[in-house]
Amino acid sequence: MIELQIPELTTERLRLRAFRAEDVEPYVALMADPEVTRYLADRRPLTRDEAWRQLAIFVGHWVLRGFGLWAVEECASGEFVGRIGCLEPAGWPAFEIAYTLRRASWGRGYAREGAAAALAFARETLHRDDVVSLIRPQNTGSIRVATVLGARFDGTVNLLGAPADVYRYPPRSS
Repeated sequence: MIELQIPELTTERLRLRAFRAEDVEPYVALMADPEVTRYLADRRPLTRDEAWRQLAIFVGHWVLRGFGLWAVEECASGEFVGRIGCLEPAGWPAFEIAYTLRRASWGRGYAREGAAAALAFARETLHRDDVVSLIRPQNTGSIRVATVLGARFDGTVNLLGAPADVYRYPPRSS
């Protein structure tokens, strides 16, 4: 088995870590929820097989790019709450900070907390200055997270067949 060296980030309440085999079931449940997926990709829930393949893609992203999405768990409970991290697959419009959490974790500030850690990683470890979040225009919760972290609207792109607004984070201060 190949041992990936995926860094772990810890915030006040969250642990961003490598996906593990035991994350498959909670990830399948996350991606089967139509409320969670309504602003993602083609805006439909994923089947079990599609969710498994997506997890495999995320793990492969770390191998091919040296960064990717982390599994997110609550420090206090150890429960899986979603995915947050850096994303730039082939054909993607830009280097992105992305975040998706289970519904039970919405409204707690977890997306902001985890995305802030991912943004700091992008800046400090990956030395990325051009960082965006690609957000469907109707996704007011994600827009709020990006703008609280300093991102500003910077146009619209076609993402997987539908418009996505580009929220660009300010460059690192020297």
